[in-house]
Amino acid sequence: LNAHILVQEYIAEAKGRDVRCLVVGNEVVAAIERRAKEGDFRSNLHRGGVASVAYISEQEREMAIKAAQTLGLDVAGVDILRAARGPLVMEVNASPGLEGIETTTGVDIAGKMIAWIERQATPGFCLKMGG
Repeated sequence: LNAHILVQEYIAEAKGRDVRCLVVGNEVVAAIERRAKEGDFRSNLHRGGVASVAYISEQEREMAIKAAQTLGLDVAGVDILRAARGPLVMEVNASPGLEGIETTTGVDIAGKMIAWIERQATPGFCLKMGG
Protein backbone atom coordinates (compact mmCIF):
# COMPACT_ATOMS: atom_id res chain seq x y z
CA LEU A 1 0.00 0.00 0.00
CA ASN A 2 1.62 3.23 -1.13
CA ALA A 3 -0.33 5.72 0.97
CA HIS A 4 -0.02 7.96 3.98
CA ILE A 5 -2.40 7.07 6.77
CA LEU A 6 -3.28 9.26 9.73
CA VAL A 7 -4.67 7.45 12.75
CA GLN A 8 -6.46 9.37 15.47
CA GLU A 9 -7.50 8.07 18.86
CA TYR A 10 -11.26 7.80 19.30
CA ILE A 11 -12.33 9.76 22.38
CA ALA A 12 -15.66 8.15 23.33
CA GLU A 13 -16.50 10.64 26.07
CA ALA A 14 -16.43 13.50 23.54
CA LYS A 15 -19.74 12.09 22.24
CA GLY A 16 -19.46 13.82 18.86
CA ARG A 17 -18.67 17.21 20.38
CA ASP A 18 -15.66 19.46 20.05
CA VAL A 19 -14.74 23.08 20.63
CA ARG A 20 -13.46 25.28 17.79
CA CYS A 21 -11.30 28.17 19.02
CA LEU A 22 -10.48 30.90 16.53
CA VAL A 23 -7.04 32.31 17.29
CA VAL A 24 -5.92 35.69 15.95
CA GLY A 25 -2.45 36.71 17.09
CA ASN A 26 -2.16 35.91 20.78
CA GLU A 27 -5.90 35.82 21.48
CA VAL A 28 -8.84 33.45 21.15
CA VAL A 29 -11.37 35.83 19.59
CA ALA A 30 -14.30 33.38 19.47
CA ALA A 31 -15.16 29.81 20.42
CA ILE A 32 -18.02 27.49 19.58
CA GLU A 33 -19.01 24.01 20.64
CA ARG A 34 -19.93 21.81 17.69
CA ARG A 35 -22.16 18.76 18.06
CA ALA A 36 -22.40 15.99 15.48
CA LYS A 37 -25.70 15.09 13.92
CA GLU A 38 -27.33 11.92 15.23
CA GLY A 39 -25.38 8.79 14.28
CA ASP A 40 -22.14 10.59 13.34
CA PHE A 41 -19.05 11.37 15.38
CA ARG A 42 -17.85 14.24 13.16
CA SER A 43 -19.04 17.61 14.39
CA ASN A 44 -18.22 19.64 11.27
CA LEU A 45 -20.97 22.16 10.55
CA HIS A 46 -20.86 21.43 6.80
CA ARG A 47 -21.61 17.77 7.65
CA GLY A 48 -24.76 18.68 9.53
CA GLY A 49 -23.28 19.49 12.94
CA VAL A 50 -24.90 22.10 15.19
CA ALA A 51 -23.02 24.94 16.90
CA SER A 52 -23.47 26.98 20.07
CA VAL A 53 -21.31 29.56 21.84
CA ALA A 54 -18.60 27.84 23.91
CA TYR A 55 -17.22 29.08 27.19
CA ILE A 56 -13.64 27.87 27.35
CA SER A 57 -11.36 27.39 30.32
CA GLU A 58 -8.07 29.24 30.71
CA GLN A 59 -6.31 25.92 30.00
CA GLU A 60 -8.23 25.52 26.72
CA ARG A 61 -7.48 29.14 25.78
CA GLU A 62 -3.76 28.68 26.44
CA MET A 63 -3.72 25.36 24.54
CA ALA A 64 -5.36 26.90 21.48
CA ILE A 65 -2.93 29.83 21.38
CA LYS A 66 0.09 27.58 21.94
CA ALA A 67 -1.04 25.14 19.22
CA ALA A 68 -1.29 27.98 16.69
CA GLN A 69 2.05 29.47 17.77
CA THR A 70 3.79 26.08 17.65
CA LEU A 71 2.82 25.79 13.99
CA GLY A 72 3.88 29.39 13.33
CA LEU A 73 0.32 30.54 12.59
CA ASP A 74 -1.03 34.00 13.36
CA VAL A 75 -4.57 32.94 12.41
CA ALA A 76 -5.87 29.43 13.10
CA GLY A 77 -8.92 27.39 13.96
CA VAL A 78 -7.97 25.04 16.79
CA ASP A 79 -10.26 22.10 17.52
CA ILE A 80 -10.23 20.79 21.08
CA LEU A 81 -11.87 17.66 22.50
CA ARG A 82 -12.97 17.68 26.12
CA ALA A 83 -11.73 14.28 27.25
CA ALA A 84 -11.90 12.67 30.69
CA ARG A 85 -8.14 13.24 31.05
CA GLY A 86 -8.49 16.91 30.12
CA PRO A 87 -8.70 18.95 26.92
CA LEU A 88 -6.89 17.58 23.87
CA VAL A 89 -5.93 19.44 20.69
CA MET A 90 -7.44 17.42 17.88
CA GLU A 91 -6.69 19.59 14.85
CA VAL A 92 -5.26 22.96 13.84
CA ASN A 93 -6.67 24.56 10.71
CA ALA A 94 -4.38 27.06 9.01
CA SER A 95 -7.20 28.51 6.89
CA PRO A 96 -10.36 28.20 8.99
CA GLY A 97 -13.80 29.01 7.68
CA LEU A 98 -15.44 31.95 9.45
CA GLU A 99 -19.11 31.78 8.49
CA GLY A 100 -20.29 29.25 11.09
CA ILE A 101 -18.36 30.70 14.01
CA GLU A 102 -19.23 34.31 13.13
CA THR A 103 -22.93 33.46 12.73
CA THR A 104 -23.04 31.51 15.99
CA THR A 105 -21.09 33.96 18.15
CA GLY A 106 -21.98 37.26 16.49
CA VAL A 107 -18.27 38.14 16.56
CA ASP A 108 -16.86 39.93 13.50
CA ILE A 109 -13.78 37.72 13.25
CA ALA A 110 -12.78 39.03 9.83
CA GLY A 111 -12.81 42.54 11.33
CA LYS A 112 -10.67 41.35 14.25
CA MET A 113 -8.22 39.82 11.77
CA ILE A 114 -8.00 43.08 9.83
CA ALA A 115 -7.52 45.11 13.02
CA TRP A 116 -4.78 42.74 14.17
CA ILE A 117 -3.01 42.95 10.80
CA GLU A 118 -3.20 46.76 10.93
CA ARG A 119 -1.64 46.75 14.42
CA GLN A 120 1.15 44.53 13.15
CA ALA A 121 1.69 46.53 9.95
CA THR A 122 5.36 47.31 10.08
CA PRO A 123 7.93 47.05 7.30
CA GLY A 124 8.70 43.39 6.73
CA PHE A 125 5.60 42.07 8.55
CA CYS A 126 4.16 38.95 6.94
CA LEU A 127 0.92 37.24 7.99
CA LYS A 128 1.49 33.55 8.66
CA MET A 129 -1.62 31.70 7.57
CA GLY A 130 -2.14 28.58 5.51
CA GLY A 131 -3.82 28.64 2.16
